[in-house]
Amino acid sequence: MVKKQNGTVQCQICGKQKRASVSVLGELVRPSIVATIQRTHPEWSPHGYICFTDLNHFRGQYVEEMLEAEKGELSTIDQEVVRSLSEHDLLASDIAKEYEDQLTFGERLADKVAEFAGSWSFIAFAIGIIIVWILLNLLIVALRWDPYPFILLNLVLSCIAALQAPIIIMSQNRQAERDRMRSQEDYKVNLKAELEIRHISDKIDHILTKQWERMMDIMQIQMEQMEEIARKSQKEKPEDKPKNGNQSG
Repeated sequence: MVKKQNGTVQCQICGKQKRASVSVLGELVRPSIVATIQRTHPEWSPHGYICFTDLNHFRGQYVEEMLEAEKGELSTIDQEVVRSLSEHDLLASDIAKEYEDQLTFGERLADKVAEFAGSWSFIAFAIGIIIVWILLNLLIVALRWDPYPFILLNLVLSCIAALQAPIIIMSQNRQAERDRMRSQEDYKVNLKAELEIRHISDKIDHILTKQWERMMDIMQIQMEQMEEIARKSQKEKPEDKPKNGNQSG
């Protein structure tokens, strides 16, 4: 809109005639504010004028939209984190239970034998059998089946030790396999936790960057308003001086 001869221009928003001192050319309005204006007034042109009243209204609307968007982004992040945790299967699992379900009867029996052979109960039981064996062969002559030096007893103990060793080794091998599966499970859980933390950290950095940009926009809008108030006060001061001079004359 071209400026008129009497020093007034027409505001494209309210359609009223305004003084040029209280209006601003559309080309001088910030692009972010222009986008806010054009959402409600698509016909608005940067070549026309807008009064400060309407401009301040759209500035406030822009700031309000930024704050609402910021709150919305925070809630969106919370929802995305919850969704990412609920949609994906949990990596943590009971490795011991899964491993026990896969054992055969022989492997379960070997574990039980190894568990008993490595306990104080087995030691007490073995000592008791050896003492009874020796006493029966020493005191009861009619039942003597293994006289001193108890060669048969040594043979039995040697056979037990020969069979016990591989059973214990089998149980230890399965324990090592169980530990290896547990370490792999811990690695997967730690990797998922690291990726989730990195994902959240990236989102927080993105939010902080956008918040900084919005704060800068708000500060620039406030500076523009302060400059407009200063220009307005400077223009009104020369008009007051003649009136004061006429009254004094």
